[in-house]
Amino acid sequence: MVSKEVPFTKEKLQEITEEYPTPFHLYDEKGILENVEKLKEAFGILEGFQEYYAVKALPNPYILKILKNKGFGADCSSLPELVLAEKAGIVGENIMFSSNDTPAEEFVKAKELGAIINLDDISHIDYLEKHASLPEMICFRYNPGALKKGNKFIGNPEDAKYGFTREQLFEGYKKLADKGVKRFGIHTMVASNELDPTYFIETARILFEVIADISKELGIKFEFANLGGGIGIPYEPDQEPVPYDVIAKGVKEEYDKIISANGLDPLKIYLECGRVITGPYGYLISKVRHLKHTYKDFAGMDATMANLMRPGVYGAYHHITVPGKENQPHDHTYDVTGSLCENNDKFAIDRKLPEIEIGDILAMHDTGAHGHAMGFNYNGKLRSAEILLREDGSTVQIRRAETMEDYFATLDFEGLENFK
Repeated sequence: MVSKEVPFTKEKLQEITEEYPTPFHLYDEKGILENVEKLKEAFGILEGFQEYYAVKALPNPYILKILKNKGFGADCSSLPELVLAEKAGIVGENIMFSSNDTPAEEFVKAKELGAIINLDDISHIDYLEKHASLPEMICFRYNPGALKKGNKFIGNPEDAKYGFTREQLFEGYKKLADKGVKRFGIHTMVASNELDPTYFIETARILFEVIADISKELGIKFEFANLGGGIGIPYEPDQEPVPYDVIAKGVKEEYDKIISANGLDPLKIYLECGRVITGPYGYLISKVRHLKHTYKDFAGMDATMANLMRPGVYGAYHHITVPGKENQPHDHTYDVTGSLCENNDKFAIDRKLPEIEIGDILAMHDTGAHGHAMGFNYNGKLRSAEILLREDGSTVQIRRAETMEDYFATLDFEGLENFK
């Protein structure tokens, strides 16, 4: 049977759970760092390459600091994410601020930090100027519309709420130039969790072509092209990781044919990946609380959809390992469930696993992005802790679990006494 491995033994996991009660998300620092080096080596062939980690994937300052130490910037899309980047020591043009339907105070904070501001709509030029003034550098997000097909995760660009049309790009950059802006960037993001490397090469070609056309017509010089993120991960055991080097070499070929051939180099190439950087190196660790045998067999966990919502909302696959039983026959079929009053509170449906006993620890794979970050409090469930497994095998709690005091903190119980 095709399977996936975990970077810890049953004994090590038991040791960790003795210190930190389940459920919790566990992140493998060694795996993250090795992946970072692979990405940097592959994309290092591109002019001025820079990765801006998508903070939304795993918004934890400890993770951001690890990535900062490896030269990564931060892709932020809200005020709290800007503050997280700042707390981790990421400031200035090491922040890419890409948001939509943006409130004024977020533009103000981004400009205060010296971030690269990536505008989502042509109307935001005047809005930004009014509320924060125009910065030295501005970037626009391009929506290529019918020129590019989306994928099943993000939909077709024509239906997306994001970005400028091609015509609006020309109008917007001319308006910026007329207002005295001298430094320009361009950005696009049209896929999510895409496993086909040619998709990203085609995206680069489309972006390079529009850069060439705008530069020729308006006589402006672009400093960078941000190709966005969207590189997927192999959630299922029979899927293969996206080859970074194939993307990088393909982008380099398009760069040479379009950018260099038109005398538009040097043009820096940026990415803003999140999922592929940390996703495969996170695990939701949960214990079996109950076993139920009715029309089906159910393994009831101490984690719920509040800790990992992707399977319940998207029907997304997350592989499950039962540490210590990896080599036992996977001859039992379970629905792996949580305790929410929602029937879609399931981590797996009809999943073949070794025979499970109450007290077994399960490790749910690939939760290092869009896992804890998408947590919620429905049914009064509390979000779990985040634990970092360091390179040397030690552990550190990088976010404590929520308490009932946290859950009730926004309620005014004293006012309730006088409420009639």
